[in-house]
Amino acid sequence: MRIVLYTGKGGVGKTTTAAATAVCAAARGRRTLILSADAAHSLGDVFERRLGPTPKSLAPRLDALEVDARYEMNQHWGSIRDYLVALMRHQGIEELVAEELALLPGAEELSTLLAVEQYARAGPYDFVVVDCAPTGSTLRLLTLPDVAHGALQLLLRVQQALAAVVTPVARHVVSVPLPDAAVFSDANKLVYRRLRALRQRITDRDSSVRIVVTPERMVIDEAQRSFTDFALFEIPCDAVVMNRLLPEAAASEAYFHDWGRLQEERRHEVEALFDPLPVLPAPLQRDEVTGLERLAAHGEEIFADAEPDAILCSAPRVEFRRDGPGYRLDLPLPHARATDLEVTKLDDELLIRTASRRRSLKLPRGFAPLSLATARMEANRLVVRFDRPAAEPGAP
Repeated sequence: MRIVLYTGKGGVGKTTTAAATAVCAAARGRRTLILSADAAHSLGDVFERRLGPTPKSLAPRLDALEVDARYEMNQHWGSIRDYLVALMRHQGIEELVAEELALLPGAEELSTLLAVEQYARAGPYDFVVVDCAPTGSTLRLLTLPDVAHGALQLLLRVQQALAAVVTPVARHVVSVPLPDAAVFSDANKLVYRRLRALRQRITDRDSSVRIVVTPERMVIDEAQRSFTDFALFEIPCDAVVMNRLLPEAAASEAYFHDWGRLQEERRHEVEALFDPLPVLPAPLQRDEVTGLERLAAHGEEIFADAEPDAILCSAPRVEFRRDGPGYRLDLPLPHARATDLEVTKLDDELLIRTASRRRSLKLPRGFAPLSLATARMEANRLVVRFDRPAAEPGAP
């Protein structure tokens, strides 16, 4: 199952690009699903069709849906959500408000990811295209399984330990709704099975992110930062789509000459900044690209020399290896600045902080007794060296 997630700064045309990709893939014989993970859905507007939280057929081999966080909460959170609503109702909060508050921070993003994973695992599709929210929200979405797993795992253990002792007594003393076995059962499934599956699905080599940019300075700068953050969490990127480039005929006109020259310079800059990712040019169209016919034509222009569901680039991943008497870790971090990095080892975890993100990287079992020797940037890679701790004086 191939999954491609499109993201980019708001307004760069990622929804149109994602839709064109899906239409092109379906026309070339792939059973394709496109879904919108952006809370401000515009996928239906692009297709000129009303979409809902379940797949709707738009063309042969092409289905589409817009993820509804509340619908997915009902599907995946089950008794957890019901318990939260009951607890808030007990506090005197109106039912409608309680249902809104039950959407805990991160719940919408997590529910969206669960929907993607579900259709990728069980749906009758060869190719799933995800129209994501702008880059900041996409980073929160895609790093959520990695960040949430450890925190929820610890919280769940504490809650279960307390519930086993306190709940049987408390039920006879207080009237506050208390979590029962069904709540913990759903939480266990969420933490131990679903989040692990999500993490594996997102970082799998059959899944990748494509970043949509336009030839504008702020757009390129944000995409560059996102590229670094995706690399930190080992989320593979396989291409950059450079959207709204002037066609050659327009760029040659005297009025657009300087604009065309600037765009060409920015295109070469993007090719250098995101190397080795291929840069797919997407020309500026005469009118809005909406409807199946125009989306199909746009998709054929973007993928004139490639298949829309192909893995267009396989970037290097994190690598552990021997380094003389010690060991080393190599983690690709394109464009990360050494002055923004903080690296700390805590037992069997390596804590890495960049300018905007923090990740806890689980180390192989054999690295636990080693001490961190050095951490430095070398040619767009974070290289961390580990040594065995020196024996204390007088030790045998």
